[in-house]
Amino acid sequence: MKHLNKLFAAVVLFAGLTSQAQDSNNPWAVSFGVNGVDTRVSASRSGLGFFDKQFSQTFDVKDNWNYLPSVSYINVSKYVGDGFSFGVTGSVNRITKYVNFDPTSPVADGRGMVVTNPGDLSYYGIDGIIKYSFQDMIKSKWLEPTAHIGGGYTFFGDASAGTVNGGLGLTFWFSEQVGLQIQSTYKHSYDDDRFANSDVPSHMQHFAGITFKFGGKDTDEDGIYDREDACPEVAGLPEFKGCPDTDKDGIQDSADSCPDVAGLAEFNGCPDTDGDGIIDSEDACVDVKGTKMMKGCPDADGDGVADKDDNCPSVKGDKANGGCPWPDTDGDKVLDKDDKCPTVAGTVANNGCPEVSDDTMKKLNDYGKTILFNSGKSSFQKQTIPVLQAITAILKEYPTAKFSLEGHTDNTGSDALNQKLSEERAAAVKNFLVENGIDASRLSSKGFGESAPVDSNKTAKGKANNRRVEVKLVK
Repeated sequence: MKHLNKLFAAVVLFAGLTSQAQDSNNPWAVSFGVNGVDTRVSASRSGLGFFDKQFSQTFDVKDNWNYLPSVSYINVSKYVGDGFSFGVTGSVNRITKYVNFDPTSPVADGRGMVVTNPGDLSYYGIDGIIKYSFQDMIKSKWLEPTAHIGGGYTFFGDASAGTVNGGLGLTFWFSEQVGLQIQSTYKHSYDDDRFANSDVPSHMQHFAGITFKFGGKDTDEDGIYDREDACPEVAGLPEFKGCPDTDKDGIQDSADSCPDVAGLAEFNGCPDTDGDGIIDSEDACVDVKGTKMMKGCPDADGDGVADKDDNCPSVKGDKANGGCPWPDTDGDKVLDKDDKCPTVAGTVANNGCPEVSDDTMKKLNDYGKTILFNSGKSSFQKQTIPVLQAITAILKEYPTAKFSLEGHTDNTGSDALNQKLSEERAAAVKNFLVENGIDASRLSSKGFGESAPVDSNKTAKGKANNRRVEVKLVK
């Protein structure tokens, strides 16, 4: 047993070097009990003896197994996450039953196996184990199937060798921390000669013992074990599995969108002060019932503008006009916002501006015939100024209409001179109108020289009629 004590000290030291968390709340586990060593597995000539046709002989404790009637193994392990744990096992035994293959022996069984005593050989093993638990997969609280692999070093009498290990196990949990563990491990040795006390044969090692998990904590000291505590780092209440409810509204903080202010479950713990079905954090009018469309504010006139933003809260209006109806200053049934001539009555077809009538155009052209220029020049005679002012006044009555000013001459002089003179006189009229308040973008000018007479150039009266500036409406 003194050797077992040494192994136990080594195992604890080695396991203490591992990191990570046996399960998420109990990271450490210690197992101890009895182990049995069976060498039949390597004596078989049909492959791995565990699958021998005489399957029962594999678990023949009486004939095949070597065991001590005392605690003969100890395992220390630590959980490393995702179902995996790492541990170290130390074991002792005494080999009094060694299975050989000798079909010529009179005591050989039906498979040619003979059990002999190799001389009470001592057996010591230290093995590292990587174990995977299927407990979460089968969703059982009391049954934990496992599989493991690893390697170690085995002392078999005077022989010693490293082994590669693998096996299966079952743990039956009596409580959260105490269970019965059963495990079988195949330990493969590369000593091919297989002589007792000279080689370490491949063999099976079976374990049965008690396992204890420990290391569970109550980090927040709220009386709820971390494994059961949904909020292990914050003190809480049993009814919320260890989570707090700061505002005492019956909704735990982790599920409470407003943990510091008492609220309603339907709003995830947030309040609705005015009871309009809109939580206060989204309600623009917390103390007055409103509608969702208005973000919790009322809209008395139903014009889509909240009363708090409506300059005319009792009269339906337009949002673009602050909730008030648009005016129609000139009374032409075109609202000012759409009226290009808001102070002058017009027509809907002309966007609220007046339309230029035929009579108006006649009047403009009658005026145009009376525009007098100094002889051979584009400058105006004094008596023409009132005529130009009258034309200006008429054009101002139609602020959106566009006009073309067309200059004409009689046939006195050359064509080139008359063309140039007609262009200059039409431009002179345009410049006068612009200088007196008509937008230049509404006017254009062009000269036609003597090419478009309206009367005969053979008489003085006819020539006078041909010297003119015509006003045309541009549509």
